[in-house]
Amino acid sequence: MATVTIRDVAKRAGVGIATVSRVLNESPLVSDETRHRVQTAIAELDYSPSAAARRLSRGKSMAVAVVAPFFTRRSYVERLQGIESVLSAAGYDLILYNVETVARRDECLRTVPRGERLDGMLILSLTPHDDEVRQFASLGVPAVLVDAYHPALSTVQIDDVAGARAAVRHLLGLGHRRIAYVGETLDQNPLKFQPITDRYLGYRQTLEEAGIPFCPEYHCQGKYGWREARHMTHELLDLPEPPTAIFAYSDTMAFGVLEAAQQRGLDVPGQLSVIGFDDVEIAQYFRLTTVRQPLHDSGARGAELLLEGMDDDEGDASPVVGPRHVVQPTELVIRSTTAAVATVNSSVEVAY
Repeated sequence: MATVTIRDVAKRAGVGIATVSRVLNESPLVSDETRHRVQTAIAELDYSPSAAARRLSRGKSMAVAVVAPFFTRRSYVERLQGIESVLSAAGYDLILYNVETVARRDECLRTVPRGERLDGMLILSLTPHDDEVRQFASLGVPAVLVDAYHPALSTVQIDDVAGARAAVRHLLGLGHRRIAYVGETLDQNPLKFQPITDRYLGYRQTLEEAGIPFCPEYHCQGKYGWREARHMTHELLDLPEPPTAIFAYSDTMAFGVLEAAQQRGLDVPGQLSVIGFDDVEIAQYFRLTTVRQPLHDSGARGAELLLEGMDDDEGDASPVVGPRHVVQPTELVIRSTTAAVATVNSSVEVAY
């Protein structure tokens, strides 16, 4: 008796394999009617997502490579959890490649697609060059980008500029005018992470629209991390006119800002408002106001797009036409680290 595959279930239910994966992963993005059809097909075919069985039945490795920079950072951990949940439900193994240097990035994007144990690639936050994209195509390796963009590949992103603008508008709405930004160094971005540029751009644009002159002293740049953010915050607080609010590039850096405020004996948010970006899982325990991006869902959606691409390569009756570019929404999450500027500054009107 032939082994039943996820593709067999998809055909019986009249859906794509990505939809079957969502049902197996209990995703809320599937309608009740579609979920019922898929579950019925699974029961009728007695399907079990066994990677070993699928390797034998399809002659495939059932392995997907994930190339991710600094994967121990909280935002990448949550994206990887989303990826793993979808791929494991579909019976795929995940092979993780960590990138911390330009040389390692070049090596991975050059050699990983040539590996024999590989059916597809997910690339996080790294934008491949045109020649690298052509190599993926020539080797027949489907690839999807998460938190990066290339017109020839399917992508999952957020609008980092819009997210940063929402953060700064929130502070402006609370009456703050002395708003600082703590972020990663703009001119030392060897891996070319677009959010580093875009979040700073959103900060600058929103201040300009509000008629607030840019203050270079309020822009602190450094390496990523809470310790570095803590140090930068102490420098800001030593200024003759310290900021009344700080927008941090990430939640991790916001945690460093909060620690510096605590070391100075400052009340947050009474004397200093702090807002982050990402809404990583522990942000709620710090009661951090932040800009939420769907980290887990972005990883899951990227994995689903890859499954669809691999399904297309296998001759799906309704193939996906061209790359798909998904832009997911951000959301301002107001908690306990932002408040109206102190009364001494509250008479200042802000136009925006």
